[in-house]
Amino acid sequence: MTTDGMKVKTKKFSVMVINLAEKLPNFGSSEIIASQIIKSGTSVGADYRAVCRAKSDEELASKMEIVLEKTDETLFWIEIIAEKKWVSISELETIWKEGNELTAILVNSLKAVNNRISVMS
Repeated sequence: MTTDGMKVKTKKFSVMVINLAEKLPNFGSSEIIASQIIKSGTSVGADYRAVCRAKSDEELASKMEIVLEKTDETLFWIEIIAEKKWVSISELETIWKEGNELTAILVNSLKAVNNRISVMS
């Protein structure tokens, strides 16, 4: 996937996360989860922008690890939301699929970058 394509995809994911958080009930624990998922989910898009500004493969890999970490954290919060049944599973399917697609793309990209780094070492 192109850099521009990933920028669009990560921003779309961030908006999906905000939309999900806005569907959560308004009480103590769900408000905390809403805050957490918004922080991690919007970091995916924002931190990917930093990936695009990396000046070396090492910096690229480091920043991409952060994006992968935030994507995984967001998927964790989606699992919690599903287990608490705050939002129906059918409503979570699209965002779950998108998060897993991003994870796969990031893992494959990281492998490629790490291979380049090891070849150049």
